[in-house]
Amino acid sequence: MSDKGSHMTGLLLEKDSNGVAWLSLNRPEKHNAFNDELIASLIETLEQLEQDDSLHALVLTAQGKHFSAGADLGWMQSMATKTKSENLQDAQQLAKLLHTLDTFSKPTIAMVHGAAFGGALGLICCCDIAIGTPESRFCLSEVKLGLLPATIGPYVIRAIGQRQSRRYFLTAEMIDAQTALSMNILHQIDPQPKESVNRMVEHLLNNGPQAMQAAKALCLRCDNHPIDHSLIEYTSQAIATARVSSEGQEGLSAFFEKRAANWRNHV
Repeated sequence: MSDKGSHMTGLLLEKDSNGVAWLSLNRPEKHNAFNDELIASLIETLEQLEQDDSLHALVLTAQGKHFSAGADLGWMQSMATKTKSENLQDAQQLAKLLHTLDTFSKPTIAMVHGAAFGGALGLICCCDIAIGTPESRFCLSEVKLGLLPATIGPYVIRAIGQRQSRRYFLTAEMIDAQTALSMNILHQIDPQPKESVNRMVEHLLNNGPQAMQAAKALCLRCDNHPIDHSLIEYTSQAIATARVSSEGQEGLSAFFEKRAANWRNHV
């Protein structure tokens, strides 16, 4: 890593020479379980990274044995003594975190090892790409506590579909890595996940940064949107804008001239 790692509450952030940020959950003694401080720290860090024009991609990972055990039990116990209004404010913070990650403009990759339970599965489903290990396992365990996967629900349902969600929201069954792959929680499984992540990053770095941001915005815009006049107009405007942009002109010129595109001078 070229940039010295920086520490925030429960997080470790490093940025390499390619402009890739590696953001690690860093509460290994608590299996990277969420509490209000970690959620606030994640929101603040993501908002800061969003403003970094030199950033090309974000990798979300974790220190220790597990990606994340979900909610911190001590935090959950304390919230059980709070009012509904206080619990609403707390839930809105987690919802803000999920939305901030889901709409992060640069490509995001989740590198998952060990367990990813509850809210952690929501974070993974908010990332563009998810790579796990053969030992990765997942669980939507909220109903075992008399709760429900509410704030993460929209993102998980979008990723795995309504039918699978009904089963796993209700049963809280453990989901192994192969099942997660078949359900679209994971895109790849690799015993050495960092190697797969690095290969994926190489693919991303070969592409136009603005084009990738626009493509990600396109995915979000088209999700559950009827193919009506407004969407047709949006897509037409998007490709027309890309074609005449400096980056689009460079990409097309590089293709016809049989050379690598120089994105650095066209951002």
